[in-house]
Order: sequence, then C-alpha cells, then structure tokens
Amino acid sequence: MVESNIKLRKPVTEDGVALFDLVKRCSPLDQNSAYCNLLQCSHFAETGIAAELDGELVGFVSGYRVPAQPDVLFVWQVAVDAKARGRGLSKNMVLELLKRSSLSGIQYIETTITPDNEASWGLFRSLAKALSAPFESSIHFDEAEHFHGRHKTEHLVKIGPF
Repeated sequence: MVESNIKLRKPVTEDGVALFDLVKRCSPLDQNSAYCNLLQCSHFAETGIAAELDGELVGFVSGYRVPAQPDVLFVWQVAVDAKARGRGLSKNMVLELLKRSSLSGIQYIETTITPDNEASWGLFRSLAKALSAPFESSIHFDEAEHFHGRHKTEHLVKIGPF
C-alpha cells in the first residue's frame, strides 16, 4: 500500500526535467532525452502517472496505447527513486493508472524487460497476480538481431486479458 504522504497524479509538462533526473537515478533504466520526457509528460500524460513526495517527483510510469491494439497499454518505463522504494509504489502506480476512465477499454498490459532486471520481472508478475490475469513472456527484440550486440535482449511480457 502506498503511504498517504505520496501523491499520485497525472503528469504535467513541468515534470519533464524532473522525470529526466529521476530516470537518471534509476539504473538500469535507459535514459531518454529531456525532450522525450517532456513529451511523456504532455502528449502521453493520459497514459502516465507521477508520484511525488514532499513536492519532489519520486516515481513515474510512462506508457501508451498501442496504436493497432487500443485495448493494450504498453508500459514504457517504471521509475522509483531509492527513497520511495519498498512501499509498493510501482505496482500501485500501474493499478491507479488503470482506474482512469480514459483507459477503461484496456484489457492487456505489455512491456519489455531484459533478462537480468529482476525488479521488473517481480513487478509484472505481481501485477498479473493482482489482476488475476495470465502472464506470458517471449523474446521481442533480440540482442544480436535487433540491437547488433549493443543492448540486451528484451522480452515482451503480456498480462491479460483482465
């Protein structure tokens, strides 16, 4: 359960640079450009959620509806600052996001995870359990074929239907 002093809300454009700084602190997340983070906080605000503690951004989930599959929410990144970890914040941000009326048609969550990202595997397995939904995983972007050895293989995780 998220502590009452952590506020969950829709992102605003002023969160863009704070999101850039948060992701930088949350290894092993890929660092996006500050401009990309600004777009996540504006164009994709409806499919993102921000968590703040004492006025500071300490958590963020970015995502989008897959254009060819409007019932799928693709979770791009989940970032939680070290000072806010161990409180169930990641899971609660995603579950709170799914409560938005604008996302009422979502039946599936998808994301990609590298094999060594144990925190993400745990989070998405926990979400599947909380949603009483099937959990599937398969290789999506291969290290050699898609990344030419510059990035680890990304497994597509699919939760749903729920």
